[in-house]
Amino acid sequence: QVQLVESGGGLVQAGGSLRLSCAVSGSIASISATGWYRQVPGKQRELVAIVSDGGSTNYADSVRGRITVSRDNAKNTIYLQMNHLKLEDTAVYICYAHLQFRRGFESDAWGQGTQVTVSS
Repeated sequence: QVQLVESGGGLVQAGGSLRLSCAVSGSIASISATGWYRQVPGKQRELVAIVSDGGSTNYADSVRGRITVSRDNAKNTIYLQMNHLKLEDTAVYICYAHLQFRRGFESDAWGQGTQVTVSS
């Protein structure tokens, strides 16, 4: 069974930094596109950052320049380095991965999410 387990969330003051991690475990062949979304109660889930298996990245305009997504393919782990955090970055951050399995099967997978709260 495949699992995506996030860690690193918490409470931080505005202007501070946090680093989120997402460890992917299970019998997979590889991870193609992967990244992070976030969700605030009452609002739609939004893309924060995504990185392809080739290393290309894409960021939401609201976080570009402050947040960096990266991946360690050897460890099947995805990271989100968040700097200069703002109050509006408060949300549940959810890891996403498009997984490749043997025999050509593919599937999207999501973590449970980790809370990030930015205080003034």
